[in-house]
Amino acid sequence: MFAEETRNRLSAAGVVPVVVINDAANAVPLAHALLAGGVKVIELTLRTAAGLDAIKAIASEVPDMLVGAGTVLSPEQVREVKAAGAAFAVAPGTNRTILAAAQEVDLPFAPGVMTPSDIETALSMGCRMLKFFPAESAGGVTHLKAMAAPYGHLGVKFMPTGGIKAAQLADYLAVPTVAAVGGSWLATGAQIDAGQWDTITAQSAAAMEIVNAAQD
Repeated sequence: MFAEETRNRLSAAGVVPVVVINDAANAVPLAHALLAGGVKVIELTLRTAAGLDAIKAIASEVPDMLVGAGTVLSPEQVREVKAAGAAFAVAPGTNRTILAAAQEVDLPFAPGVMTPSDIETALSMGCRMLKFFPAESAGGVTHLKAMAAPYGHLGVKFMPTGGIKAAQLADYLAVPTVAAVGGSWLATGAQIDAGQWDTITAQSAAAMEIVNAAQD
């Protein structure tokens, strides 16, 4: 379900800020702050009313940023984020109805997985990019390696998300099946609300130093 170009851009990015935004007016400045630090992908969650408008703003005004939608929990939301310009979408779990809706509108979708059964359900729906969630509380790198091992030959890639901090970024990137790591530390809600763009840029640059070292 993931187009090769989108998959490649995610893998090249290495890290994906997972953002909960309260005011859509902050979306474009946030995108520019992340880009200034070298981060070229963002996941804007639909946990607030501003999420959809934030996706629209970045998709239309910041073409260099690959914008995805997070916490997509219904077929209606699938259609809304596609219309808003999202390049991909993710969910915390694996729901066949939502995956079918994503296929209908040709929206790259990474369902959330935490068990081998989750992975096999996602595979049966044609998914090869999966969100490992909640990563840290589920067992972190150790759990991901063990869970992913039987499926490595199928080309499955993971985006671990949930409780990951900067200090753990390198460990996740060292796992061959990890395409990119999602994290909320790159741009916190408080920092966004306060317009602390320089701080977000600095955090992004620090994360990209780790990504670049891992990819060398």
